[in-house]
Amino acid sequence: MQAAMGSITGVVLAAFLAYGAAWYAGAVEGNFSLLLFLATAVTGVYWVAERLVFLPQRRRAAQRLLAEHDQRKAALEKQGFSQIEGDIESARQKVLAQPWWLDWTAGLFPVILAVFLLRSFLFEPFKIPSGSMIPTLRVGDLILVNKYHYGVRLPVLNTKVWSNHSPQRGDVMVFRYPPQPSLDYIKRVIGLPGDEVAYLNKQLSVNGQPVPRVAQTDFFDKDSMRYAKQWQETLGGKTYSTLNDADRPAFVPGATEFPFADGCRYSVEGVVCKVPEGHYFMMGDNRDNSLDSRYWGFVPEANIVGKAFFVWMNFGDLGRIGSFE
Repeated sequence: MQAAMGSITGVVLAAFLAYGAAWYAGAVEGNFSLLLFLATAVTGVYWVAERLVFLPQRRRAAQRLLAEHDQRKAALEKQGFSQIEGDIESARQKVLAQPWWLDWTAGLFPVILAVFLLRSFLFEPFKIPSGSMIPTLRVGDLILVNKYHYGVRLPVLNTKVWSNHSPQRGDVMVFRYPPQPSLDYIKRVIGLPGDEVAYLNKQLSVNGQPVPRVAQTDFFDKDSMRYAKQWQETLGGKTYSTLNDADRPAFVPGATEFPFADGCRYSVEGVVCKVPEGHYFMMGDNRDNSLDSRYWGFVPEANIVGKAFFVWMNFGDLGRIGSFE
């Protein structure tokens, strides 16, 4: 049985490694949530089997070994021998030791389970890959996302099972990209269900009210080696900075067809959209360098992942560590 379980475990581990390699090579579209769930389930089965089957078997084998040792010792003592060659304790520990296929499955289950629960229901780490949220978030920022702020959702399925706070204007939110839900995007919540959002001539308005903004010192982007107009904007009680590229036109080029697109009006001045029920209008703080709701539409409530709130590391700039709005 030991050999059979070793072979089966080898196949299972090889399948995980093959999936990871194919994902890394771009041959398949990876799903880390699904991979972590499967790893938790598989190692959990081994952990239960270890507790109920394999560990009791090894303990019984160790007890038989001790009993045989005691019988042999008693028989030799009758013959006048006082010592027995061999280290019985070492042999006992060898019998009790987990085989490699349990060490790599049941032995890892508590750690994998803790990571699964933490990532699925409490906090999930993300890395900022692009400059769409500059200056609030920079490329390379490692951030934490609160997974329960907007309600508890089932892992993989992303079905909400318990409601908490509703998204508010100004929140920085991670969500599943509507055109490709396997990708996670991060933007700022601009429009709530029922809102009319207008971005005309690079001025943001919500429900006919211009969003207050104050001009700041121009922002220098080290990556592009360019300056951009910087504004301090206040929305939903949150104050943050946004950027505008003076050389970019106000109109929205390349907008795609998307659900409820008939609620948007595009012009050379920009775009005006009526946010449908159960959806949200998202924009990046780097307004002229952000692929957001102006281009691909609204974010359904079912696509919400969580609220971003803290930069826990940036290896290129330790001063980035801290909370943000």
